[in-house]
Amino acid sequence: MRNTKLRIANYVIAVFNLLLAVVFYPALPDRIPMNWSFDGTAAYSAKYEIFLMCGMGILIAFLLDVLPKIDPRRQNYQRFSSYYDSFCVVMQVFLLAMTGIILTESFRPGTVSVKYIIMLAVGLLFMYIGNIMPKFKSNFYCGVKTPWALSSEEVWRKSQRLGGKCFFIAGILIIFSMLLPGSEAAFAVVMAAVFAAALIPSVMSYVWWRQEQNSEKH
Repeated sequence: MRNTKLRIANYVIAVFNLLLAVVFYPALPDRIPMNWSFDGTAAYSAKYEIFLMCGMGILIAFLLDVLPKIDPRRQNYQRFSSYYDSFCVVMQVFLLAMTGIILTESFRPGTVSVKYIIMLAVGLLFMYIGNIMPKFKSNFYCGVKTPWALSSEEVWRKSQRLGGKCFFIAGILIIFSMLLPGSEAAFAVVMAAVFAAALIPSVMSYVWWRQEQNSEKH
C-alpha cells in the first residue's frame, strides 16, 4: 500500500512552496535571479516567473500522484510504493530548496554560493535516485524504461541495478566537479556524468535483451 502520509506531504510541501512565492512576491524586486551559469553568474527574469517554478511543484505533485494510477503496470507500484512515495517528497523538498535560493538571492545577493549549493543538491539528488532505482519494479514512468527492459523482468532488474550505480556515481562526480578550477571543466564533467548515467544502462538493456533472446533460441 502507498504511504498516505507521504502522499499528503507531497502536496503540502508543493502548496507551501507556492505560498512562499505569494507571501514574498510584493517585496521582491522587479527582476530576480532565476538561473545561474556554471561560473555562478545569475540570469535575471521578471519576478512573476517565480510563480512558474513554484506552480511547477503543484503540477509535479499531481502528476507523481496520478501517473501510477494510469500506468498499465500500476499493480507493480505496490511492490516499491514506499520508495516511490519517498521520491515524490524528496523532489518537492528539492524544489523548495531552489525557491529558497531564489528568494535569498533576490533580497540579499551574494548571501550564498549558489553554484556550490546547487551542484551539491543535484549531486545528492542523483545519489538518492541511484540508491532507490534498483527497488523500482517494471513500470512505464520510473527507472530505465527502454523497450528491452520493459519486455523482460530479468532485463529490467539488471537495468535498474546498473542504472542505480551509474546515477550514484554521476552524483558523486557532480559534487566533485565543484572542486574543479574553471566552469568549463565543471560543465564537461557534469554533462559527461549525466549522459553516461542515461546511456550506459539503456545500451546494456539492449545487450542483455539480445543475450536473453539468443539463449531462448538454443
